[in-house]
Amino acid sequence: MNVLYTKDTVKKFLLSLTKSQKTVGLVPTMGALHEGHLELVRNAKENSDVVIVSIFVNPTQFNNPDDFAKYPKTLDKDLDLLKNIGVDAVFVPENQEVYPESPMIKIDFGDLERVLEGAFRPGHFNGVGIVVSKLLNIVKPHKAFFGQKDLQQVAVIKRLVKDLSFDVEIIVVPTVREASGLALSSRNLRLSPEQREIALVLFKSLSFAKTELLKGEQWLNVKSEIQNQFKHTPEVELEYFELVDSEKMKVLDGLQEGNPISICIAAYVGEVRLIDNISVNH
Repeated sequence: MNVLYTKDTVKKFLLSLTKSQKTVGLVPTMGALHEGHLELVRNAKENSDVVIVSIFVNPTQFNNPDDFAKYPKTLDKDLDLLKNIGVDAVFVPENQEVYPESPMIKIDFGDLERVLEGAFRPGHFNGVGIVVSKLLNIVKPHKAFFGQKDLQQVAVIKRLVKDLSFDVEIIVVPTVREASGLALSSRNLRLSPEQREIALVLFKSLSFAKTELLKGEQWLNVKSEIQNQFKHTPEVELEYFELVDSEKMKVLDGLQEGNPISICIAAYVGEVRLIDNISVNH
């Protein structure tokens, strides 16, 4: 497994593949890898000849400096996991390599970033858009793999690729969960055992709401019931619980025919902010 620290070493690695005409799959990560990341890698291996994983905790997508400072970093363990699963190369740049200067450009994703994560984390998707653009330009993959858990991020990246004509196929991999239903997340490492149990309320709320909707219950009644439940769960602070168009991220007030629809949630368990979502009709 090649560990690459600079853009130049990535370029040289890619040049070695030019004559073989192999397809390249990219799995962008911020490290602290878990089974969800490894599932992305497995999908990349199945759909690409060569797999490159990037590990970079991107500062420009954090609107909370404390969250950035506390983001878990487990590089040695990450590299062992990736080597064991058979990754071809890992791009592990320092901040200066990715951002030799502070970016002057700003990316506005319009209505896609006015709701949910965009509303609660101003500037987040600008940072995501910039770093993903950089990674796509550096690695030039044929395919890039992202997890469905970050549903709004997926919508934003698909729009980025479409609007800027990146020659890459975006492949979305279903959310990986623990047996309990808790969505795998690097931030779970910051949860105590007690908090991990408490955090199950996110997935339970999503599952309950989906069941009620499919039984014919009105969304606003379901949403109100969930919000009331969280008011009686002092260990968890609910940020949002919304029904959305899965592609346009438009907030809905009920089920609609046509595009896929999802329920999205964000909440703080102690100091740790978690997000999750569930598909309603697909």
